[in-house]
Amino acid sequence: MDRRAFMMACGSVPFAIDHPFDHALALVRDANVAVDGVAPELVADDESYWLRIRQAFSLDANHVNLNSGSVSPAPRVVSDAMARYWTLTNMSPSYYVDELLYPEVELVRRRVASVIEADPETIALTRNTSESLQIAQMGLPLSRGDEIVSTTQDYPRMITAWQQRERRDGVVLKLVKFPVPPGSMDDLYDRVMSAVTSRTKVIHICHITYTTGQIFPVQRICAEARRRGITTIVDGGHSFAHFPFTIAELGCDVYGSSLHKWLCAPVGNGVLYVRKELIPRIWPLLAAPATQDADIRKFEAIGTYPVALRVALSDAVTFHQEIGAVRKAARLRFLRDRWMDAVVNLPGVELLTPRDPAQSCAIGAMRLRGMGAQMLTETLQKRWGIHVRPRFVDGEFECIRVTPNVFTSLDEVDLFAEAIRTLARG
Repeated sequence: MDRRAFMMACGSVPFAIDHPFDHALALVRDANVAVDGVAPELVADDESYWLRIRQAFSLDANHVNLNSGSVSPAPRVVSDAMARYWTLTNMSPSYYVDELLYPEVELVRRRVASVIEADPETIALTRNTSESLQIAQMGLPLSRGDEIVSTTQDYPRMITAWQQRERRDGVVLKLVKFPVPPGSMDDLYDRVMSAVTSRTKVIHICHITYTTGQIFPVQRICAEARRRGITTIVDGGHSFAHFPFTIAELGCDVYGSSLHKWLCAPVGNGVLYVRKELIPRIWPLLAAPATQDADIRKFEAIGTYPVALRVALSDAVTFHQEIGAVRKAARLRFLRDRWMDAVVNLPGVELLTPRDPAQSCAIGAMRLRGMGAQMLTETLQKRWGIHVRPRFVDGEFECIRVTPNVFTSLDEVDLFAEAIRTLARG
């Protein structure tokens, strides 16, 4: 019995390219008909459109989730796919996974690569941003005294990885500070490049920071680094499927992201891009045969893992592409601007994220005088059922990070603004 006949006999076809039209995806496609040809900026405040998108998710209407920056819920088209793949896995894990699911990973690789217009042969599928970036951090050949330039607002786990290489290999990590919000994109560029010396071998920066949502001048930094022979590692944990860009536009050597954030993929999915010429130079975290030295797949050699989570990625890509990257980013900026406009002039409120579309998107950060970030987070949850994330940069600042998503309603954003207004006025 071939694969299609087998699955039809089972009563379902779980593969992204074969399964029947999903109701959640139909909601998006039906909504798209009404806005076909309408400028994304005009659709951004069309609540009837975004209500259809919201209905494609299974949400708790009594809970306001403004923390998509950590992990996002998956739309039903994705969670249903996960359930089908899990069912198939448990019918005969050894045989069906090897014969039916693993072959689908190559399709998934192509679908994920298409989001950032990358060559599939430069894309490895991982479990999260940390795994993706640590492959490069631990696998790049570096010598004692070699310098790595990063910032104090890069993700703590990534800083920890470089600090381990300092202890193990004698490399030198240099962390750059910058104000929030920064003076300009030029200021960010100058601060990073001023830390570069003749011993600098790696520049490791965020595409968009996990703290305040500051977008960095990645293209300019990477271009200058390439001119100087410096390897660039870009932490894209918060950028993949958040706003439109291509890997060619970034110009980096390594890029990593978590797909369970803005792509709304199953939790435990990540992506690693490595410039093709660099693949042979980087050792994988777990051993792979020499025959794979130049193969991006060597970075996926982690042993047994829940492949059902990975093959459901195609459905997440489909959902994202049905909304459209430009339309999605316009909505996210609209939601961010809406709550910021409502609180910017309140007593004691300080916004830490620039409003310039080139420097930010959905993520916004703020602080309230007289109330620490942890207390503000707990108060919002306890009194209003609003979930945000506190962020702390030791010795510099603390804030709350507010991250709406495509399923966020205007009522929820307005409730957050009203809560801040109440607290600000005592």
